Amino acid sequence: MSDEVTVEVVDGASAIEPAAWDRMVDGPDSSPFVEHRFLASLEAADTVEANTGWVPRFPVIKRGDAIIAAAPAYVKLHSQGEFVFDFAWAELCHRLGIEYYPKLLVGVPFTPVTGPRLLVAPGEDRPALLRTLGEVLIEMCRAMELSSVHVNFTSAEETAALAELGFHERFGIQYHWTRNEDAQFDDYLARFNSKRRNQIKRERKEVEKQGISIRTLEGDELRGQAELAFQLYRSTVDKFFWGRRYLTKAAFEVWTESLTDRMRLVTATTSEGRVVAGAVNFEKGRRLYGRYWGCFSELRHLHFNVCYYHGIDDCLARGLDVFEPGAGGDHKLVRGFEPTIMRSAHFLVEPRVHELIGRHLERERELVSAERDHLLQAAGGRPARASTAPPG
Repeated sequence: MSDEVTVEVVDGASAIEPAAWDRMVDGPDSSPFVEHRFLASLEAADTVEANTGWVPRFPVIKRGDAIIAAAPAYVKLHSQGEFVFDFAWAELCHRLGIEYYPKLLVGVPFTPVTGPRLLVAPGEDRPALLRTLGEVLIEMCRAMELSSVHVNFTSAEETAALAELGFHERFGIQYHWTRNEDAQFDDYLARFNSKRRNQIKRERKEVEKQGISIRTLEGDELRGQAELAFQLYRSTVDKFFWGRRYLTKAAFEVWTESLTDRMRLVTATTSEGRVVAGAVNFEKGRRLYGRYWGCFSELRHLHFNVCYYHGIDDCLARGLDVFEPGAGGDHKLVRGFEPTIMRSAHFLVEPRVHELIGRHLERERELVSAERDHLLQAAGGRPARASTAPPG
């Protein structure tokens, strides 16, 4: 076998052998969303293609025929479905007479979850290949005449490697629940003062009084549930004027058939057997990820129970350590979800814009860090964790 190292750009996960990809992302704490079958499911369901503004262009580094590094990258024609918002940057470029789109995005479409973005095969020189991948991304950007490259929801290690190449680091905040030593729901309630404990108990009892039962479907129970999951998803994104229906029914069909070991469908059902609400979650290793919530009937406190309390119950029952319920929502703070720093890295080809945004992000990082510390203090003075980013 040749020892020559080459770089090529392929048209997405479907152009890569699954085992070769997954050996770079396997691990108990790695995100399920970077696995080959999840990325390929988005391509098979026509959610990422030129017509949707997501054009897969995955850089792949090989030694001979063996893949030793790669990244899930997309040429983006807009900034939708990313969850690291750069609309103000696009406006700045417009004012300066610079075309901001298309740009290059490294990440998982429609999925604001931290995980590996610069993938390296086991046994390889990881620091060197992280740097090489960063250099390849910049070169792709220049060769394709793109304005910028953005690596979203990346790990601290990857962000540090990209910073050495001149990328600017950006901070954001999400709210994550951590089990700590909790063994049952009463242990979780013990974190709060009496007033807050009683409020959570009332919110739980309110749903019980309405005759609603909540359970999680998994494994073979998911088969045939694609229509329900899709309609729950639609019920939320179609309700608000800012909603965007990124996913097709075909995506849920793939998940309920091929990702039954990862997907979890939470259902809230009346005593007559009618589903009134639900949520699509994913699980891998010791983490639960909340992704999509929907309801067909607006019932008091139903959202908190389906999306937060039931997820915590699931984590306690399964021995999971972390529950990431999704982007946004400081209302999660008073329910025991701690503010957690999320990272991204950005490189803009135009030097003026790169410098301006770099200065802005330096100040923004200070403000976000101060906000996180303030939120922790407001939540009861719990100390910040040594690592503010999830593993992966």
